[in-house]
Amino acid sequence: MEKPSRRRSWRPSTTCPRRKQLQALARAGIVTSISGPRGGFRLARSPRDVTVLDVVTAIEGPREAFRCQQILRRGPGGRENVDYRKACVVSQTMGRAELAWRRELASQTLADIQATVEQRAPGTPDATRRHLAGL
Repeated sequence: MEKPSRRRSWRPSTTCPRRKQLQALARAGIVTSISGPRGGFRLARSPRDVTVLDVVTAIEGPREAFRCQQILRRGPGGRENVDYRKACVVSQTMGRAELAWRRELASQTLADIQATVEQRAPGTPDATRRHLAGL
């Protein structure tokens, strides 16, 4: 990795609401923290090696977005010894949607997003760096 520089790292204020997210990303090895007066956070890996799913999983955790509560178990004819997640049409539908969502997130890297942003709005990267440097 290249040496940390002011342009490539970002230091949140101590009251920054994103501090916990940055710490989660650091624990996952996606970003690294840099100590000192010019410290902050920077990517620990190449943007080509970090998927959007990596970022989402680091911050939100690996659990599914939809968690079946098995309400059929409490309905008429429901039984305690049946796993209704396998029979519930809503649970199955949400499971397929979750899988499609995760596949899409896994197929996009930070480099892909960066390239798209630079193509659609060429001034955005520099404007973002200037904004973050001013925080």
